[in-house]
Amino acid sequence: MDIGVPLRCFGKVDMEPLAAAILAQNEIAWNENVQRQMDYEVHEQTRSIVLLFAEVEDWPAIAVTKQPGWDRLSGVAVPLMHQIVGKWYPPGGTIIRAMAAKLLAGGRILPHRDSHPSFGVGHRIHVPIVTNPRVRFMIDGRPFQLEVGQAYEINNQKVHSVMNKGDADRINFIFDYVPPGVRNADSVRGSAQ
Repeated sequence: MDIGVPLRCFGKVDMEPLAAAILAQNEIAWNENVQRQMDYEVHEQTRSIVLLFAEVEDWPAIAVTKQPGWDRLSGVAVPLMHQIVGKWYPPGGTIIRAMAAKLLAGGRILPHRDSHPSFGVGHRIHVPIVTNPRVRFMIDGRPFQLEVGQAYEINNQKVHSVMNKGDADRINFIFDYVPPGVRNADSVRGSAQ
């Protein structure tokens, strides 16, 4: 969603239980769903543990499905998502995507804009789980360094990219929230409301 600024910081959030659960996942979990890497060349150097995924082929209808990561991470992810949504957004909307996303050490996410209309109506929230000083998140030509323990909303309608020049993977928890009353929100079904 175009939020009028490149990045909004929400401040500290209680992300430790989610971080512990994500970091306990094995390599098999990180490679069980490669759809994102196959569908989007810019995410080729990432790995994901997907909890919720929005099927958008029949846009404006959206079907949200629970993915394998749901059973392992939802118990700690849902309270964090609700904490953030409850503080910063109107209640009654729908979480349409949720995942832990790993950018491999030395990897890049190429410059892109999230172009599907579903990204234009949803707020994209990032919660850094693991990072290092050599990770740079570029949004609209400006560099940002996201800090562990904080939550952020990015303006995914601006061109953005990530570069991890460090020797450790970067992991963020990412989710998309569509507020109530937003165009086509009534056609969203089956999420972690």
